[in-house]
Amino acid sequence: MDKIKKEFPLLRKCTYLNTAVFGPLYDSLIDWRQEHDLDALLHGSELWEQTLKTLSDTREKIGQFFNCDRERVALVYNYSLGMNLLLEGLQAKRNVLLLENDYPSVNWPFESREFAITTLGITSDLEERIVEAVKKNNIDVFAFSIVQWLDGFLIDLEFIKKLKRDNPKLLIIADGTQFCGAMSFDFKASGIDVLGVSGYKWLLSGYGNGFMLFADNLENELKVPTTGFNAAHGNFDNKETIALAKKLEPGHLSSLNFGSLKFSLDFLDSIGKEQITQHNQNMSKKIKEALNGMGLLQKHIVDREAHSTIFNIKAGQKVFKTLSDNDILCAMRGDGIRVGFNFYNGMDDFEHLIKVLKTSY
Repeated sequence: MDKIKKEFPLLRKCTYLNTAVFGPLYDSLIDWRQEHDLDALLHGSELWEQTLKTLSDTREKIGQFFNCDRERVALVYNYSLGMNLLLEGLQAKRNVLLLENDYPSVNWPFESREFAITTLGITSDLEERIVEAVKKNNIDVFAFSIVQWLDGFLIDLEFIKKLKRDNPKLLIIADGTQFCGAMSFDFKASGIDVLGVSGYKWLLSGYGNGFMLFADNLENELKVPTTGFNAAHGNFDNKETIALAKKLEPGHLSSLNFGSLKFSLDFLDSIGKEQITQHNQNMSKKIKEALNGMGLLQKHIVDREAHSTIFNIKAGQKVFKTLSDNDILCAMRGDGIRVGFNFYNGMDDFEHLIKVLKTSY
């Protein structure tokens, strides 16, 4: 990992624990982006065929990386845009289950429309309460983040599989923005019907790229009205036969943005998805044990067996300033300080954080 760490200039000047805000860019990606823009400068519209190939290759790579058929991959500029387009195709007045204080772009699109909303607070026994709520409230749609943005709470993905098996008509929509890239993920085996992701965090792809993945046979459930010439592949004859995923691509797409996503997925593959997952899971256990030993974690996090690589430390502005003064980049979120560890964060970063925290109390 030390060789890989050298790809990230930002890591040489600070302890970067802020991937949950923005995934750091790296040298080889910047080299690719500069070459891309130089080609556009010199060749202009002559690059159109290459642009189409880049977008096609990106769709193919996303499908391969997350195990989803490429024709069920939609390229969107971010999760928020994709979700709002998607919900235009979902019948109003459906019964929807959401999680309290989930990321606004997960909850707000539902709350701003005419759905019957049930909201659950996040507790250590969340999965049991989801089962009860689905049955009691005749829930049609369950939408949630796999990893919660405020504190890193990780929903049990094995539970999601069982929830879908037991409730085959339940539409399960997940935001994977704070999860995908940090842990390996198999979409087809997940039980999730729709997965949306922005690429600028754990996928290290910069702003303006993301995707949505769709399970089979959702065309009757999601009658998305969005359309455009790009969605029809520039063919007038395709106007009435546009596939669901393509309806989320009504206009032109940036080969720079989505080529960056494809480049980063290749980069993560070169490191190894399982190697990244193992590193992050090991770091998560060490961090949780250390922070819990200092009494800095919320009870609903401590009581869970599995957790993500994001933690919310029970501390305020004074401690946050101390961390910043010691070149630790993190963020105030909710009632505490949020830190996040990725594969380029090693034991030196962990030890530095704990040392500074111990001097702050």
